[in-house]
Amino acid sequence: MPDSSRPADSVAIADTAAAHYVPQYLDGFPAGETADPVQHGDLNDLPVMEVPTAGKAVPFARSPLHDTPSMLMLIAGLLAVALSYHKGYKYIENFFHYMFSTRRRENLFEDHTVNETGIQAALIANTCIVEGFIVYSAVQHVWPSLAPMLQRSVFTHIAAYCALAVAFYVAQWAVYKVLGYTFTDKVGSKLWIDGFKASQSLLGLALLPVAVLLMLYPGHGNLLLLIGVAFYLAARVIFIYKGFRIFYGNLPSLLYFLLYLCAVEMVPLAIMASVTYWISGIL
Repeated sequence: MPDSSRPADSVAIADTAAAHYVPQYLDGFPAGETADPVQHGDLNDLPVMEVPTAGKAVPFARSPLHDTPSMLMLIAGLLAVALSYHKGYKYIENFFHYMFSTRRRENLFEDHTVNETGIQAALIANTCIVEGFIVYSAVQHVWPSLAPMLQRSVFTHIAAYCALAVAFYVAQWAVYKVLGYTFTDKVGSKLWIDGFKASQSLLGLALLPVAVLLMLYPGHGNLLLLIGVAFYLAARVIFIYKGFRIFYGNLPSLLYFLLYLCAVEMVPLAIMASVTYWISGIL
């Protein structure tokens, strides 16, 4: 029914156009120049983007890098070293003197820091913290079955490993103090303890890049852990060599030194490995 509100002329024109309209392209759009089959080939031959198949969903594995309390502890150790550096930088400069020197009389012209307690404490604390991070990664590589447990409570395990490193350091210091008092004089004992402190302080600085790389590239954990073990063994060999120079005097002393290697340097490491596994299982 025509619309009464529209003019009569417009209604007549619309009716005439509808009656004479012929649809175009009944057989499809004509092929243009861009659709040249010689140029483009068959549609089935054109490259098709393949969507890669999705793999099985893997749960997110937490690491110390994503754990705020753990990273704050690592940064705190570095800040302690940085803040105490301006007062104890001479101690760092004399690392090699403390690690290798067995001179019983100091040169009057040698410059040593009077107050080295602050920088020593900061460096040892940094070493224990870095060792805690490395042990955290080592446990997951050596005992993969413990990895889910460690990832559920990252800071708890790292704090426990750092505390274990502190306890191990204190125990070693006490044993060396007793051995130095028993088998040498006061000067020799001081030289030996100074070598132990310096080697452990330098060890923490050497292991710091290893700990950071373990967090950033956990896929290269085996190689990085081997590098960390090499640094640790190097520090121990340097300290043992200095002790040999201090204590060796005759053939019987060599026997005592071999007993010292077994009882003080090797057996405690095996005990620490067992304690580490035990702690990892109960936390």
